[in-house]
Amino acid sequence: MEVSVRDNNVEQAIRVLKKKMQRSGLFREMKLRRHFEKPSERRKREREEAVRRHHRLRRKRMQREL
Repeated sequence: MEVSVRDNNVEQAIRVLKKKMQRSGLFREMKLRRHFEKPSERRKREREEAVRRHHRLRRKRMQREL
């Protein structure tokens, strides 16, 4: 990941970097890797996330249809 600093504005470059890291899921990945997660727990978590994502998308589609 790369961010360019313009006009010595480091604060803005840091904000842009944090936003890019957030969008890419890097912070979430770091949080998950702090502790070991058993493979069965990982599968369960990923399955639950997929269900949540599916429900969220379905709700959005229903809203658009109205």
